[in-house]
Order: sequence, then C-alpha cells, then structure tokens
Amino acid sequence: MSSFLEYLAYSWDHVLELAIGHAAVVAISLAIAVVIGVSLGVLVYRRERAANAALAVAATFLTIPSFALFGLFIPIFGLGYKPVVVGLVMYALLPILRNTVAGLRSVDPAIVESAQGMGMNARQRLLRIELPLAWPVIVAGVRVSTMLLMGIAAIGAVIGGPGLGEDFFSGLARIGSATALNLVLGAMLAIIVLALLFDTFFNLLSKLTTPRGIRD
Repeated sequence: MSSFLEYLAYSWDHVLELAIGHAAVVAISLAIAVVIGVSLGVLVYRRERAANAALAVAATFLTIPSFALFGLFIPIFGLGYKPVVVGLVMYALLPILRNTVAGLRSVDPAIVESAQGMGMNARQRLLRIELPLAWPVIVAGVRVSTMLLMGIAAIGAVIGGPGLGEDFFSGLARIGSATALNLVLGAMLAIIVLALLFDTFFNLLSKLTTPRGIRD
C-alpha cells in the first residue's frame, strides 16, 4: 500500500493527464450517442416494428467484444481517437435509445390529448410535454451508458486511443515487475473516480432540469 501511495504522489500529474483524456473521449462519445439515441427514439417510439428493429441493432452492438470491434476499425479509421469514439458511440446507444422509447411511451396519453385540445401541434407536444415528462427516464439511460463507456474506453488504448487504458495495459505488460500493480491500480482508481464524478453530474443535471411537478 505504501508503495502505491508513493507512486500516486510521484505520478499524479501523469495520471491526471490520462484521466483528462479519458474523460474527454467519454464525454464526446456520450454527447454524440445522446444526439443519435434520443433522435432515433423520437422517430420510432410510436412505430412498434421500427422501434424493435432499432433496439435490436443497438443491442447487437453490445454483443461485439470491444477488442474485436476496435480491431475491425483499424483498416477503416486507422489508429487513435476516431475509431475509439465510433466504437464508444455504438456501445452507448442501447441504454439511451431504450430509455428514450420507454420514457416517451410512459407519458400519459390523456396529457397528450389535453395538449392537443389546447391547440398544440405534434412538434409542440413533443418538445413541451412528452420530452420533459420522459426526461428523467432518458437521463437514467445516459447514466447507464456513462458507466459502460468508462470501462470500455480503457480498451481503446490497444489502438492508440487516449485515456487511462495506456497505464492499464502498460501494467499488464509488466506483470511481475515492481511497477506493474501500481500502474494497474492507479488506472483503475482513476476510472472509478471519473465514473462517480460523471454519475454525480448527471444525477444533478436530472434534478435541475426535471420539471418540478414530476420530481420524486
């Protein structure tokens, strides 16, 4: 334990730099996934077959091992940032899409009909009534995707991606040496801290942006 604390004290700036890169690639991928997932959910939630097809495709993405997916992307996107972002977006889609569809479908039809009776068109009903009421469920899906991406993003280091996976794989490559365990533990600890920070942020965001009348 003392050697690990000494390692952190000596290498905290290095770990912080990797953590910032890790957080950035997760945040960018998550933002893209939210735009795609919510938009797709809005398009298909009223159409049962389309919704099932979209969810099936998104679920299929999650069944692909990350090592294999990133490896397949090398001939297409090369090494570095781009293939990692594309892969993370694919992995993040299912929880966001599923919760968007579920959240929109959970809105009481009587409320929607009342809004229609007040003269609101379909777009106004979606933006002013349905999405705000579905928002807590959508954010819950975003939080699940965030936790998924925090771990998977580390795998991106095998194709030159940014983040804490660099130390993780460096430690695994040095198994048996004095620094191996410190590298792995340092990366794992940083990923856990980042996951908690992101989850806290989205929890606060949900509370601040959810209409007061439907807060728990």
